[in-house]
Amino acid sequence: MACTLPYYLFMSRLNILVVEDEDAIRGMLLMVLEQAGFKSSAAADAEEAQKALAENSPDLILLDWMLPGISGVEWARRLKKEPAYRELPIILLTARGEEEDKVRGLEIGADDYITKPFSPKELVARIRAVLRRSGRIQGVAQITLGDLTLDTEQHRLTIGDKQLEVSPTEFRLMQFFMTHPDKVYSRTQLLDQVWGRSVYIEERTIDVHIRRLRKILGEYGREDWVQTVRGFGYRFSLME
Repeated sequence: MACTLPYYLFMSRLNILVVEDEDAIRGMLLMVLEQAGFKSSAAADAEEAQKALAENSPDLILLDWMLPGISGVEWARRLKKEPAYRELPIILLTARGEEEDKVRGLEIGADDYITKPFSPKELVARIRAVLRRSGRIQGVAQITLGDLTLDTEQHRLTIGDKQLEVSPTEFRLMQFFMTHPDKVYSRTQLLDQVWGRSVYIEERTIDVHIRRLRKILGEYGREDWVQTVRGFGYRFSLME
């Protein structure tokens, strides 16, 4: 069943500027941000980052401490002195874990500090926390896709005015799907995002919950919204 109902995402307009000189790390960060629903742009050094700021003002900067030429921490210090960027959130990424380094980073105006290596989930959580503190996003109580609404405060999933009976795990799975529509995720990725890496669950458990979600949505003619991508995993989409 094709569906052309509009959907609304709450972080789709937020743009993160990644300033990192190592190609592999920069690519990984951009992938993590995309999967989390953010827009992103990238720069390899402070000079490129300054140009990126002029072209498209980001909502937050992920900034590597050690950059070629002007260091990340020095560029952040200069940036915070400019009235136009004084309130722009900055998260420093660094392998330097000493307390005095953390203090220095915060004293120059950085909003947070993440020591490498870090997990994607920690990174996204830190970004969202800084964005909330800065007023750029608020806690999202409702997520709406077409006539499907997920209410995180009341823990309700509804189609129109009909409440769907889903388990807590299925609710979390739907919350992830609805905040990441039209993207394909493997079973491993879904396990990491919904259950967490610290919990051991067989990948086939995902299939059980997918079948149940399809059955529930199928009662309202929406079973095609949860789609199987052969050889890879699953996608949630309002379009066939």
